[in-house]
Amino acid sequence: MLDALQFIKDRDPGQKEFHQAVQEVLESVKPVLDRNPEYARMRILERITEPERVIQFRIPWMDDAGQVQVNRGFRIEMSSAIGPYKGGLRFHPSVNLSILKFLAFEQVFKNALTTLPMGGGKGGSDFDPKGKSDTEVMHFCQSFMMELFRHIGPNTDVPAGDIGVGGREIGYLFGMYKRLRNEFTGVLTGKSLSWGGSLIRPEATGYGCVYFASEMLATRNDTLQGKVCLVSGSGNVAQYTVEKLLQLGAKVITLSDSSGYIYDEEGIDAEKLAYVMQLKNIKRARISGYVEKYPHAVYTELDPTLDCNPLWAHPADCAFPSATENEINGRDAARLIANNIMLVAEGANMPSTPEAVDIYLENRILYGPGKASNAGGVAVSGLEMSQNSMRLNWPREEVDRRLREIMKSIHTVCVESAEKYNQPGNYVAGANIAGFLKVVNAMQDQGLV
Repeated sequence: MLDALQFIKDRDPGQKEFHQAVQEVLESVKPVLDRNPEYARMRILERITEPERVIQFRIPWMDDAGQVQVNRGFRIEMSSAIGPYKGGLRFHPSVNLSILKFLAFEQVFKNALTTLPMGGGKGGSDFDPKGKSDTEVMHFCQSFMMELFRHIGPNTDVPAGDIGVGGREIGYLFGMYKRLRNEFTGVLTGKSLSWGGSLIRPEATGYGCVYFASEMLATRNDTLQGKVCLVSGSGNVAQYTVEKLLQLGAKVITLSDSSGYIYDEEGIDAEKLAYVMQLKNIKRARISGYVEKYPHAVYTELDPTLDCNPLWAHPADCAFPSATENEINGRDAARLIANNIMLVAEGANMPSTPEAVDIYLENRILYGPGKASNAGGVAVSGLEMSQNSMRLNWPREEVDRRLREIMKSIHTVCVESAEKYNQPGNYVAGANIAGFLKVVNAMQDQGLV
């Protein structure tokens, strides 16, 4: 195992996010490898950590001032062992090969946990949609799809949205794909309801994360009723995490964006959440605007010189990191524990550093890693694919019921896998082992491909 990890680090130096994701999985599945020596002979670790295909391309486009801009585009097709590649597109200045490989690697096991037939992939660009006009975003998306369309399809690779890619971007991408291929297929998920989208898709990641948290609490005969919760982020995942928490009787006191965070001691109720949605989704403004509407709340600007995030220093029962990778470090985690946090459920992908994860596990709190707790988004993307194939639209209640069943199933398989390999209560081990076994068994069945 250590030889495989060192091999990956030597082959891909500088890809620290990818190395972090791989190391977590390899450490978790060591008991599986010990029981199955044939995996070493078949070089499973070397194969499962190498993408089946890496696509990189340039994206030239023209801004509103008539200036030519050039960005980089990527698609990482990591594994198709159990189905077509499935994973989001991210438009953000931080996008690079390491981040997308880490996300694609995580996606493989996340998708395997959903019980749906989906492989894993990820893609995107270093393009920043913030501050761009609708016309500029359209020009960029059309240029991006001019290359991407060659590599995707409903039975090959089905992208979705991610950070910086919402309904607007999906619409522009789909429109160009339809024009280039002269066909109307379910090649993208996250579409508008009027042309192939699914109910509950915008809510799915946030709702699913809360459903998973409820299942974790149920193992201790507890519920979210009355729990004080910290939520980071203020985008799609955070918004619907808050909405579902409120529906289940919890109290949310924080939200954030890249500029800072707000703390509302009274709690963010349904009316305040509606204002946040208007602020972020329609006005595309900063979260600091919250305190202009609700002056009793406190806004704290992000200080990049600090080695911790003060959002996680507020006393609470549960934490839902829903912003970005590595947003909770060891010092943040120690503060959470000192304030008697009982549960951390990750809405974002890998938002906790390895040091933070170690602290959670050492203190035996309920910890739902992202590949399990935030799998609701891709699960409903899979349900959208099913509806597209059948030319049907299921009602909201049906999709929500299926989402809750999937999250319950993911929780069950995580618990059972952890217990089978003598790590009861360790959801990190359970999620990694369950996802790993499903993908590896499919790889073995299909031979050296």
